[in-house]
Amino acid sequence: MGRLGVILGSNAVARGGAEIVAAVESAGAVALRRHGRDSYVLPHLIDHGANLRSLAEAGCDRVLALGSVGSLRPEIGVGSLVCPDDFIALQLLTTTLDDARAHTMPGFDRDWRSEALAAWQGAGAAPLRDGGVYRQANGPRFETPAEIRLIAMHAQLVGMTLAAECVVAAEIGLPYAAVCIVDNMANGIGARPLGTEELERDRAANAATLREALAAALPRLVR
Repeated sequence: MGRLGVILGSNAVARGGAEIVAAVESAGAVALRRHGRDSYVLPHLIDHGANLRSLAEAGCDRVLALGSVGSLRPEIGVGSLVCPDDFIALQLLTTTLDDARAHTMPGFDRDWRSEALAAWQGAGAAPLRDGGVYRQANGPRFETPAEIRLIAMHAQLVGMTLAAECVVAAEIGLPYAAVCIVDNMANGIGARPLGTEELERDRAANAATLREALAAALPRLVR
């Protein structure tokens, strides 16, 4: 049986991020910082192929990805954890293939997602919402309120990386599931306009929630 690879997002580079990385590694999983180790790589510049191939080369045979997201629903508040079951990314051109194999049927791996969800819920970790549609935006800028109103008609979460990463993982042969943590209400959804200071404050506050949840759930997934 191969190793578990855990891909960490923006939370790993925010205040408290080192403790999140430590929680993953102490559980025996392989931690990969999506945005880089030494300098911050913007979402649209991430080399998903290189990241996922490095996990495969480290002996990983499945991936649990963590993503910082904005909520498109008032009832899914800051600090919520969500395990999405589908995504929208119509604008993506991401692929590691250059032939007909690129005509794939994308999506989160159903069996691995169910296993990860059951382990998380059985660990008594922070509640994990089952299901939701993730909409990948181009980034690196955030969306306008008008764009959010359009996106919110079809999705519950918005981010900049997970759909592309999921597509590439399938091409490489790595089952892929995701856990999203809501670090902000999307622009126009909250009571106040989205600001970077508030976002960074809430992201830092969420680091403890994420660290504790990983410490509880990952031992059930590392086998």
